[in-house]
Amino acid sequence: MTNQNELLLINKVLAGDTDAFGVLVDRYQEMAYTIAVRLLQDPDEAADIVQESFIKSFEVLDSFRGDAKFSTWIYRIVYRKSLDRLKAIKRRKTDAFEEIGEGSFTAEGGEDAVQLMVAAEQEEMVKKAVSALNPDEQTLILLYYYEELPIREIAEVLDMGMENVKVRLFRTRKKLYTLLKGHVEHSTG
Repeated sequence: MTNQNELLLINKVLAGDTDAFGVLVDRYQEMAYTIAVRLLQDPDEAADIVQESFIKSFEVLDSFRGDAKFSTWIYRIVYRKSLDRLKAIKRRKTDAFEEIGEGSFTAEGGEDAVQLMVAAEQEEMVKKAVSALNPDEQTLILLYYYEELPIREIAEVLDMGMENVKVRLFRTRKKLYTLLKGHVEHSTG
């Protein structure tokens, strides 16, 4: 969705067409949930955060200036609310972490059975490696590779400088490479 289309939908919402907000929710709720679940590692908590984030964004939509894309704005709200929830969980000293659900790694269509098996095995290796990263590193990978946000937007979502994002992304990719290399060596050795 282009920034222009987002602005048209936002203007419709501000004019009273609440159904237009549903289009924005439909477009961005999956990645918002993915960000929240990676940080919180609890599907129920993540669902609550996403719902709270969209409610908050609806309530303060008139403050959206349009400097960034709506997706950047909503992901930033989700990220901050997730961090706040993590802090609250740590303060309560409860163990609210559960296994991360299935990721959204998919193989291209049209392969034969052997290619599909290899792709599924590679997918599982990548999923395990990404799951082994800390939540901030997982968020970087998700935003950069799966949501394909540019560094500038990732910096806005994570509320850090572009150079800091570049350095962290470099380190995270290096760590992910090491994890994947170790998994390959372990499974073949």
